[in-house]
Amino acid sequence: MTAGHNVIFTPSGLRAVAGPGETVLDVAHRAGVDLQSICGGRGLCGRCQIEVASGAHAKFAVTACEAHLSAPGEAEARAARRGVLHAGRRLACRAQILGDVVIDVPADSQVHGAIMAKAGTAIDLPLIPSVRLIMVTVPRPALDDNPADAESLIAALRIDAQIDATVLPRLQPLLAANERTLIVVLRDESLIIDLWAPGVAHVYGAALDIGSTSLALYIYDLSSGDLVHQAAAMNPQIRYGEDLMSRVSYAMLNPDGAAHLTGAVRRGVAAMLAAGCKQAGIDADHLLELVFVGNPVMHHLFLGISPVELGQAPFTLATREWVELPASALDLGLSRAARVQALPLIGGHVGADTTGAYLTQIDRMAGRSVVLIDIGTNAEVVLSHGGRVAACSSPTGPAFEGAEISAGVRAAPGAIERVRIDPATGRARVKLIGEEAWIDEGDADLARIGGICGSGIFETLVELAQAGLIDRSGKLRPETAPDRFIPDGEDGRLRKYVLIDRPDKPICITQRDVRAVQLAKAALSAGVQLLADHLGCAALDEVLLAGAFGTHLDPAYVAAIGIVPGARAETIRIIGNAAGMGAATCLTHAPSKARIIAATRAIEKVETATEPLFQRHFVAAMPFPTAPAAAAGRTTAGRTKRSTQRGVQP
Repeated sequence: MTAGHNVIFTPSGLRAVAGPGETVLDVAHRAGVDLQSICGGRGLCGRCQIEVASGAHAKFAVTACEAHLSAPGEAEARAARRGVLHAGRRLACRAQILGDVVIDVPADSQVHGAIMAKAGTAIDLPLIPSVRLIMVTVPRPALDDNPADAESLIAALRIDAQIDATVLPRLQPLLAANERTLIVVLRDESLIIDLWAPGVAHVYGAALDIGSTSLALYIYDLSSGDLVHQAAAMNPQIRYGEDLMSRVSYAMLNPDGAAHLTGAVRRGVAAMLAAGCKQAGIDADHLLELVFVGNPVMHHLFLGISPVELGQAPFTLATREWVELPASALDLGLSRAARVQALPLIGGHVGADTTGAYLTQIDRMAGRSVVLIDIGTNAEVVLSHGGRVAACSSPTGPAFEGAEISAGVRAAPGAIERVRIDPATGRARVKLIGEEAWIDEGDADLARIGGICGSGIFETLVELAQAGLIDRSGKLRPETAPDRFIPDGEDGRLRKYVLIDRPDKPICITQRDVRAVQLAKAALSAGVQLLADHLGCAALDEVLLAGAFGTHLDPAYVAAIGIVPGARAETIRIIGNAAGMGAATCLTHAPSKARIIAATRAIEKVETATEPLFQRHFVAAMPFPTAPAAAAGRTTAGRTKRSTQRGVQP
């Protein structure tokens, strides 16, 4: 076998080069990939299951296929016969690497499942669902008064309604078997979509947030308004690319690429719905409404619309309107009467997730100067000021979520989520997800540290700046704490900061890591400033941070890193998964549909890609405001100082 084959692991984003004879498991363990194996790689336990993400991956500059792994052997055939090895999967310990591959590690093969901070919150609106149940007794016909049973049913309801023709075969058998009494399932106060036998019955609905990284599902009892189930899972599309443009590129470069992406997310949602109904003791046929939100690429792919046009200027949507269609069209395993609805979109890169979040905050933002930000691989920004509302999308990339960071990992037990650095010594203390105590290099078990998640890298950069270990331009300063820096690369010219030193593999921050976060924060700050310019907003009353990533952030660190120009900690409010709660609001309060449709049409879309001022604001936002000034000759901080002082001030 030829040495030097590239191996990229998703969803972690870790990559390595395979040596001669190495298996996927060998490379995974060497690269620090979270992959189970309890039999020592002997092909016995079946825990190390992986999948090959076949096709051209422009982001990774590789073309992967199953032929780039050795053929399945007897151990895998035996595991398949026992029902242990799922179809389409391989055992990492048995699969030797023969060429470039992109390897997906499914959630059930990971030692630690990712933590999805997308818990639901209370909805302070009356329960007015679009589907309700009415028990009715239909009068018996007589020879001299003999209307059709459908007419008698509608007359008994005393509303102006129609009956879905697909329901008619059930009508008379139910009337005959239940002494002319039945339950009518009524949608939008105008259409009878199903008929049930009389008894104690409930109707259910689901709100779904399709993020590029994760899926969040909330199931509600629409008869009572109770949240009966909530769950989160990785978006299975992540095997095709961490960020949105990687997935669009996959759709462009591979025949049926968009279909593969659509199938992956639909199967993931269907599995979550089935599991949710089972855990909550719900008959899946009684879940009749699903309202979803997502960014434009996720929205289009879930509906089976190619996202190719969103990958190239002028980033044209297939539709911006509220969408409704039968759930059967998406093969989600729901009742033939179930309906799927999607909130409207604002523009090419500002989607239904943003409108959902805006819906939950629309009253709070009205009449005030408030910015709403959902931080992800793209940051969506909505600014309210002077009776107008504007929105944009900033290309922050995945750095804030731990991706493309040398020691970055998803939020999971063992990941560093909090960091404190002693300015005098340069040594760090960290807090891990799932643990209460802070630890340092004196801890007896440093091997349990998996890496740094998004909030951890966020705090690390602020702490490095405040400790003077980076200058305002973002350049690492090894001379300030020589014993905390080690060579980065074989030639030794570059140095990297040792956050946690451990014998096997230190957790480090490289210059490239600093730049990745710097670019992300500058893009977000530039988007906010661009909207402020557009609306003439010179002062903010409040900053609202939405999304799973925002849930983990400390407002003090948000203010210190400079992602919102001039923001102070006391003006920053964390609001959780507002996008998902926007979908839940429309699910449980039908009048919200008309409200968000009207509100979305009034939002002014600002395109960052074509605005000349975006680049100027981007450069101005690059410095770390709490770090010491750059050394003489480094002009970035000096060149941008006056620009940052002109930023919008809360």
